[in-house]
Formats: sequence, structure tokens, C-alpha cells
Amino acid sequence: MRRRAVLLDALGTLVKLEPPVPRLQRALIERLGLPVTEADARRAIAQEITYYRAHLNEGRDQSSLRELRRRCAEVLWSELPAAGPMDTDAVVEALLASLHFTAFPDAEPVLRALTEDGLRLVVVSNWDISLADVLERLDLSRWLDGVVTSAGVGARKPRPEVFLQALALAEADPGEAVHVGDSLQEDVMGARGAGIEAVWLVREGTAESNPPGPEVSTIRTLRELPGLVSR
Repeated sequence: MRRRAVLLDALGTLVKLEPPVPRLQRALIERLGLPVTEADARRAIAQEITYYRAHLNEGRDQSSLRELRRRCAEVLWSELPAAGPMDTDAVVEALLASLHFTAFPDAEPVLRALTEDGLRLVVVSNWDISLADVLERLDLSRWLDGVVTSAGVGARKPRPEVFLQALALAEADPGEAVHVGDSLQEDVMGARGAGIEAVWLVREGTAESNPPGPEVSTIRTLRELPGLVSR
């Protein structure tokens, strides 16, 4: 069956989070006059990320996203020594300033190539509703036919609901699509659970755990993807 669509994960596949600790240290000084050590900043942002990952589906609209960010900022602030009373707006601003996403070098050229081949492209990610804005800032959204977030759907990968929503946007059946992502459980197993062929992206320098064997298509860069899709 001819491929009509490619579904893509976001974090670790199209975009990466730049090291947040130095940015957090600078932001805390600039916005609150609060110098913190690297160790303190690292512990605080690690706790915030853990909390965010557990609650990201709660950022389903602008109001709930603001509330989620406020609670994430409270977690961050609680991990900083002698921080004192919290200036909510300033801490939220410092947190957001520390979270800087960039596109992988292979993302834009591969999205462009797939689009030029006539494929419909939809991002499928465990993220709050702000993902579309992130992809817009990185100039990736112009190549996309849709963005599906777990917060928008109310279900996370590997559950099939997010993949089925992406298929609807792509106007494709499961057998007409391929999904690529860097998580064996969320992306590979999740896509397969929805009846979609999966491609596992294991970038150079990342830890490859629980290798699934030769029956799973594995690539080291997105530049290998067009060749797989065209088979």
C-alpha cells in the first residue's frame, strides 16, 4: 500500500531542549536577583521537569496551561535554598526562559523532502498545547499538516487515541502511515498498537536500551527516513 502520511514525535525527534541549567541561573539573577549554584539549579529544574511530565496533559487550553506553569514554578522555587516568598510571575518567566528548544539540523530538510514527495506530515507528541507555538517559532510548522498533543486529546502515547487523531488529520488509514520517534515504548509500541508501522530513531550519542531486534526499523538520523518511507 502506498504511503500517504508520516507521523513524527517532537522532543528527541524534531526538536531538542538546550541545557536549561545555565539559562535558569541567568534568569533567576536577571529577574529576581537570586544567585544560585549550578547544583541547586540542576536539582530544581530536574524536579520541575519530573512534575511537568507527570502533569503535562493538564495544559489543555490557555487557562489550564497558565495554571500548570504556575504549579511548575512553585515546584522549582521550593527546591531553591533560602528563596523566600515567591514572586509568581517572575518565577514563571525565569522558568520559561530556561526552557529553550531548537530544531535538530536534519529536521527541516527532511520535513521539506517528505512534503515535496506528496506525504502528509503530522506531529504526535506527549506535550501541552503550547507545542504548536514551539514548532511555529522554529519554522517547522510550515511543513506540517497538523499537530496532535496528548493534552489536546486527553491521552498519552503509547495509547492509540493520539495516533488515531493524527491519522484523521493526515486523512490516512493506519496501513498508509509510518510513525517515527525516539521512544521504544511510546513511539514504536504505541504506533504498532494503533496498527501503524513504526520507525525507531536512535540518534548518535543516545543510550540504546532494550534493543528490540531486527524486526524494528531503526535509523540514526532523520535523513534515512525518506528512503524507508519510499520502499
